[in-house]
Amino acid sequence: MNDPDPPWRRPPRAVTPGMPAWGVTREEARREFAAVPMDSVGPEWAWGGSDGSGVRVCVVDSGVEAGHPMVGEVGPAVTAVPDEDGEVSMVPCEPVDRAGHGTACAGVIRSVAPGVTLSSAQVLTDGRTGSGPALIAGLSWAIEQDFDVINLSLATTRPALTAQLHELVDRAYFRRCALVVSAHNRPVPSYPWSFSSVISVASHDEDDPMTYYYNPAPPVEFHARGVRVPVAWPGGGTIRSTGNSFAAPHIAGLCALILGKHPWLTPFQLKTVLFLCAANTAGRLGGAHDEPC
Repeated sequence: MNDPDPPWRRPPRAVTPGMPAWGVTREEARREFAAVPMDSVGPEWAWGGSDGSGVRVCVVDSGVEAGHPMVGEVGPAVTAVPDEDGEVSMVPCEPVDRAGHGTACAGVIRSVAPGVTLSSAQVLTDGRTGSGPALIAGLSWAIEQDFDVINLSLATTRPALTAQLHELVDRAYFRRCALVVSAHNRPVPSYPWSFSSVISVASHDEDDPMTYYYNPAPPVEFHARGVRVPVAWPGGGTIRSTGNSFAAPHIAGLCALILGKHPWLTPFQLKTVLFLCAANTAGRLGGAHDEPC
């Protein structure tokens, strides 16, 4: 635990069996590190009393099933439609989900921030896979609509898309769209979660949906609940599922709670608040950053 090098200079962690790539186990999450205390900012200041009302959240995914008991109302909803030349447009559609992935993410967001307004941009048009142009079109639409929070529990391994994605996530950053992106479940180069202008999330193995950790050794910046998470599933049901996909919407929900109380925060400021309120900086583990009782 007394490693002489700062976290960002340590070698990458090996993949832990049973955990998605880039995740952290409970023992690893408890590693303390030095930080500058800012005593006026803590969980109570950040989201105490907020339910996310007034905050618009878009789930860019496989669609979202409206009316699911864990999801509720969804709107607007759009889907990616290619033309004869391969150009993709986002057109209005019914809020449906053939695969379940987007519905699961939406249910997690709603469980953390029940007052948000949820919308859906369906880019996995066959339910489980999608094209690069569809991803670009869906993300572009969400940014142009000026959503406060965009949840993207998707990643691409195609280097050819990096320039477009980099431009898009920077555009979101400067338009004050908080873009929360899950890390890939495998230890492979993938995008856009590894870009610095997004809020990148991987999993931890604890059960509390409100507990999350700051990661001082990026590219992943935060760890949230992502192992055996109870999630919404199409048809009104629920399942338990594991993946960084389900860690990201926990942070997206927290972002919505914070913005519901502090709507003037920029993505840069929002990320700083997340850092200051993480369990390993706000004092849940004890030490220099404890908040007064």
